[in-house]
This record gives sequence, C-alpha cells and structure tokens, in this order.
Amino acid sequence: MNKKHQKILDKIFQNPICSDVAWNDIENLLIALGAELSEGKGSRVRIALNGIRAVFHRPHPQKETDKGALQSMRRFLQEAGVR
Repeated sequence: MNKKHQKILDKIFQNPICSDVAWNDIENLLIALGAELSEGKGSRVRIALNGIRAVFHRPHPQKETDKGALQSMRRFLQEAGVR
C-alpha cells in the first residue's frame, strides 16, 4: 500500500465524513488491500476482502462517493479487519 492508498484510507475513516473521495480511488485502495472486485448488474460492484463480502454501487453521474456510501465502506473495512 502506497502513500496515496493510505491517504484515501484516512479519508474514509475521517470524522466528520468527507464527500470528496473518488470511487476510482476507493477501488484502487481495495485492490491494494487484496480485495477481489467483480462486476454486478448495472453499476454494482461485488467486493470480497478477508472473507467478508459486500455489494456497492458506483456513483454516477458524479465520480465522488456520497457520505452514506463512505460510511458503509468504513463499516465493511472494519468488518474485514482493516484499520
């Protein structure tokens, strides 16, 4: 994991939740952590990390992830043992 990945991880766990995290950066972080990503129907992305599975929706038309999705991503990462 490089410095950019660490910066994105810090933004995910930042309080209050920020709203300027690009989804592409989150996907790159997940890949760096060893997660398996697969495409679902439409904008869905299936993620598996350390035995924990979740489904997220890619944001559109904007590239930034909303606060609710960041909160869900935080919960997913905590369950997967990240942080």
